[in-house]
Amino acid sequence: MGRCRAWGAVARVVVVAVLAAGSWGCSPKRLAVDALGDALAGGGAAYARDNDPELIRDALPFALKTMEGLLEESPSHLGLLLAGASGFTQYAYAFLDQEADYREDSDLEGATALRRRALGLYRRATEYGLRGLEAAAPGFRTGLRSDAPAALGRLVPAQVPLLYWTAASWGAAISLAKHDPELSADLSLTAALMERALALDEGFGLGAAHDFFIAYDGGRPAAAGGSAERARRHLERALVLAKGQRAAPLVTFAETVSVGTQNRLEFTRLLGEALAVDVDAAPDQRLANLLSQRRARWLLGRADQLFLE
Repeated sequence: MGRCRAWGAVARVVVVAVLAAGSWGCSPKRLAVDALGDALAGGGAAYARDNDPELIRDALPFALKTMEGLLEESPSHLGLLLAGASGFTQYAYAFLDQEADYREDSDLEGATALRRRALGLYRRATEYGLRGLEAAAPGFRTGLRSDAPAALGRLVPAQVPLLYWTAASWGAAISLAKHDPELSADLSLTAALMERALALDEGFGLGAAHDFFIAYDGGRPAAAGGSAERARRHLERALVLAKGQRAAPLVTFAETVSVGTQNRLEFTRLLGEALAVDVDAAPDQRLANLLSQRRARWLLGRADQLFLE
């Protein structure tokens, strides 16, 4: 997400837009909202490049709520819908879902509350993603339920970011709501969305869609359709596309397949490789790598609990 502008300048535009909104006619106001939406939707690189996860944790809610306010004025703005889908997914995962894992041993009640919040934000992100896909391809939402291959076949490479973040948020919600049979029944739809994203642009996010399938195939038993071998192939492909710039596929595979097969040597090796990724070599991946490395250290610290021998 390029075209990043300094947040001070964006904030000034927000103030001007809010102050002027009451006196403008409908069309000028909508044009201004759309222009501001374009600026906000293109500002994610500033977050991705930051080296202070706590600063981003504190800053993101304002940006997300600002985008939601703009979406009330311009509900079909594709940039804002994508930013809502990606932003709420990333905030929920990085600062609620993962934090719940880190707290669970010492504060089960607090961890449960964090996961409840994360689930709500994942659902919100999924809704924004589906709205974006519907705006890009009218009739998509109905078609996805009645004839998924035909509905997905209408999408083009420009819709890959929406496909990715819709599937990611939907899958994350399912992982937190195993007690909800209606939501769990949608798991195959999330895979279909991500498969379409892969088919249209495998290189999106330096191969990020392969991470989904590392967890999807590697985290399920064979009786439920999972496959450690398929997960390994996705890892290999993710690493080729990442060119050493992403730690996430290594951490995901170690946590799912290596733990599942009780291969402690592989687990330790992969997490060591994740920690060796230079977070400054690819600035656009800096924050994601810092968060992945934090999880890698946490997993290594729990190795005696994860492995029987």
